[in-house]
Amino acid sequence: MTPLWCVIPAAGRGTRVGGDCPKQYLPLAGRALILHTLERLAGHPRIAGLMVALAADDERWPGLDHLAGKPVLTTTGGGERADSVLAGLRALPGGVGEGEFVLVHDAARPCVRAADIERLVEVASVGEGGLLGAPLRDTLKRADERGCSILTEPREQRWRAFTPQMFRRGQLVAAIEAAVRDGVIVSDEAMAMERAGHAPRLVEGAEDNIKVTTAADFALAEFLLTRTT
Repeated sequence: MTPLWCVIPAAGRGTRVGGDCPKQYLPLAGRALILHTLERLAGHPRIAGLMVALAADDERWPGLDHLAGKPVLTTTGGGERADSVLAGLRALPGGVGEGEFVLVHDAARPCVRAADIERLVEVASVGEGGLLGAPLRDTLKRADERGCSILTEPREQRWRAFTPQMFRRGQLVAAIEAAVRDGVIVSDEAMAMERAGHAPRLVEGAEDNIKVTTAADFALAEFLLTRTT
């Protein structure tokens, strides 16, 4: 299969963890979080190039244009994740056809394993595309407005959704555009595809593919970086 382009939405502010600095630029093991993510992606043989969607006023982007011998392009993202993904998909090089698969990966997931990317590409390319994830293993509770547990939810057939997610460029653009027109904020690409009538394939991946969200996550991610490849 031809190597795939990967879109990385990185226009979010994410300032809750680090004051005025967007989360993706906070230091992780001595370098910006996003650099670890981009290097992990660029180092994979399945990935042809990276398209990073940045905020219009981003002054922290280091100006990368290549990593691991592969092109790194940028475009201006939007206020919501879907806006940034859509901008990235539209800005891909002309050689990326409407029917070709593309990957989308969170800037704040630096620990994705190469073997999981490989498995996703192999499995999801057979059908309508898919996403990395893991079956829910914890007991799931429903809370009331007081924060009290009022119900134990079934966990069978429940999965946690990770990235990368992989879909055909044209279908994903159409699905996100439809969600935007309907005023629906989709939390990931799979949700947009589900709304459009597709059934993305769930591909089990390692649960240490964490999304760095809190201050504690930075310490965990630094630990994991030395133990995942």
